Amino acid sequence: MNATTRMLESTASATLLLAFELGERSWKLGFTTGLGQRPRVRQVPPGATDRILEEIGRAKRRFQIADAAPVVSCYEAGRDGFWLHRWLGTQGVTNHIVDSASIEVNRRARRAKTDRLDLAGLLNLLARYLLGDRRVWRVVRVPSVVEEDARQVHRSWEALQRDRTRLRCRLQGLLVTQGIRMAITEDFVADLEAARLWDGSPVPAGLQARLMDGWAQLAIVNDHCRQLEHTRSALRADATTAMGRCVERLPTLRGIGPVGTWVLATEIFGWRQIRNARELSALVGLAPAPYQSGEIARDAGITRAGNPHVRRVMVQLAWTWLQHQPSSALSQWYRRRFDSSRRLRRIGIVALARKLLVVLWRYAEHGVLPEGALMKSIA
Repeated sequence: MNATTRMLESTASATLLLAFELGERSWKLGFTTGLGQRPRVRQVPPGATDRILEEIGRAKRRFQIADAAPVVSCYEAGRDGFWLHRWLGTQGVTNHIVDSASIEVNRRARRAKTDRLDLAGLLNLLARYLLGDRRVWRVVRVPSVVEEDARQVHRSWEALQRDRTRLRCRLQGLLVTQGIRMAITEDFVADLEAARLWDGSPVPAGLQARLMDGWAQLAIVNDHCRQLEHTRSALRADATTAMGRCVERLPTLRGIGPVGTWVLATEIFGWRQIRNARELSALVGLAPAPYQSGEIARDAGITRAGNPHVRRVMVQLAWTWLQHQPSSALSQWYRRRFDSSRRLRRIGIVALARKLLVVLWRYAEHGVLPEGALMKSIA
């Protein structure tokens, strides 16, 4: 018996491993004490925390381990969020939320998949993770309740912006079907009444009613956007915290506005412990993904396996950075490399977004001013 096997047996005898399969209609719980053991699978109603505690106690008796033995659990990040993780922590359970896209899986084109097999796979990976194999998956960093709540205003703003774009495109699309090209402005109702078809006739009553319904929805979304704008303008952050330093420093740079500042502060800079630039790029999904196998070697683009909110706003900030910081080192680098064609500019903007993210992090965290960057006269 080697040292690894002895270590596993000693760990298994003292620790109960628990994996959750969180469904909409029911939750499945898998219990084991080590690698290769057939899991004990139980089903409980969603959110039934009392039943979870009962099943943990029954599993300890079934595997003949002490009632005070530690419990280590895991589940995939998804619809149920972080509340279960926080509740498990109050019950003395060490829980890990796992990024489902990072889980090691069989690469066969067709393979059996059931809840029992998923639970068995999670339990085996959890046992390997506890033995020190950190490559089996990536554990999600769980924010506090306050840190999670700080994101809501700006994520609501992002959702409203998408709704507004969708409604405006729908209105314009309906008008184009009749050969009418009209800007969507505050005078939409009057412009619609004055609009004429190709033969000089007014817009048909049915289409006009549908357009007015879409305009009413757009008016509601615009009103919500104005309310959120006031809410965002009233936000304040403690200058002694990491989030406060980020909110205070970033707007002093030209091209960085309140939306980009607060998204970066609440999503990553204000609470994540970032160690280096490579980790930051991977966190946002802007890290390169090279593909090499034998004589085949190519660039597969960016990973896109990170925070989509930050990734989206960083691409927008990259375009504004080119406009407001033309003399900076980053802008000059971009123009030397990618200014020869429109296609290259669209590809290069992602590379600029990655580099800009790193220099903004260094400025927000350590006060290192980006090379050649201009400051606002009034922050």
